Amino acid sequence: MSRKLLSLLLLITIMLSACSPAATPRPTATTSPTQAPTQAPTIAPTVAPTEPPAPTATPAPEPIKLTDGLGRSIELAAPAQRIVSIAPSNTEILFALGAGKQVVGREELSDYPAEAKNVTSIGSVFQKINTEAIVALKPDLILAAEINSPEQVKALEDLKLTVYYLQNPKAFDDLYANLETVGKLTGRSAEAAKLNESLKARYDSVVKKLAAAKDAPTVFYEIDATDPTKPYTSGPGTFIDLVIGLAGGKNIGAELKGAFAQISSEELVKQNPNLIVLGDALYGVTAEAVAQRPGWNALDAVKSKQIFAFDDNLISRPGPRLIDGLEQMAKLLHPELFK
Repeated sequence: MSRKLLSLLLLITIMLSACSPAATPRPTATTSPTQAPTQAPTIAPTVAPTEPPAPTATPAPEPIKLTDGLGRSIELAAPAQRIVSIAPSNTEILFALGAGKQVVGREELSDYPAEAKNVTSIGSVFQKINTEAIVALKPDLILAAEINSPEQVKALEDLKLTVYYLQNPKAFDDLYANLETVGKLTGRSAEAAKLNESLKARYDSVVKKLAAAKDAPTVFYEIDATDPTKPYTSGPGTFIDLVIGLAGGKNIGAELKGAFAQISSEELVKQNPNLIVLGDALYGVTAEAVAQRPGWNALDAVKSKQIFAFDDNLISRPGPRLIDGLEQMAKLLHPELFK
């Protein structure tokens, strides 16, 4: 073989060796911790933005349908927001329920609470109610009471005004019912329930204390003594008569005829009350003046100086202050139980 051919074969061998794959090294015996395979990140599906929920329409208030003290069906589309009160007791009820800001007109004698006097007056029920002023106030409710005559109610109705006639309570349960009714008419039912709860608690407290009373003093409640020989007093079936009885006393006027009756001096001496309660003290009548009346010095109440001034509004206005009247009367008749 020629030298040139040998060199060529050697060159081919070297080139083939260079093109062969390298040997794969064996793994060593050293063990490494197992590593969890890395997963490819999951791509969250694209969620289309949701539309905000459509606002829920406020349901229209349900109509208020009630039967008033005259037996008439009265309907309001919604709780009254512009109210004219044509009785002082109703004004007190409205303010006690927190509906004072809804009162746009009041009867002239509505003087409680003090802020009621800031409301526009529509005249006095004892003189003349200004119907033109009432119409100008554009009320959605006129609240009447037994102090208002059916004729007054009819005149207001004829003007296309809504009038609710609130009957006077004959018992405290009737008072609670009246407060509940006015609460419905004004959208103040929750306030009425809370007020009634408070009044009932006070009532129960008085009655519980009076259970220990050992006697029932006789009482002459004076309403009007313009003629001192025949003063007016409260007869049977009135709220005054009821309160005197609940307060642990006996109303001597309960033997007379009529809710408000006159009693003669002779009959008064015959009944000889233990206490005289002056409901007309608001008009300047005093215990000293009563003691000077002819023949009255024979009365036990005058002899023992048991003559007391009394705020008649607490007992003659059929509103929430009737409970104040009961408390005050009980303290006069049985002071020993309220020390």
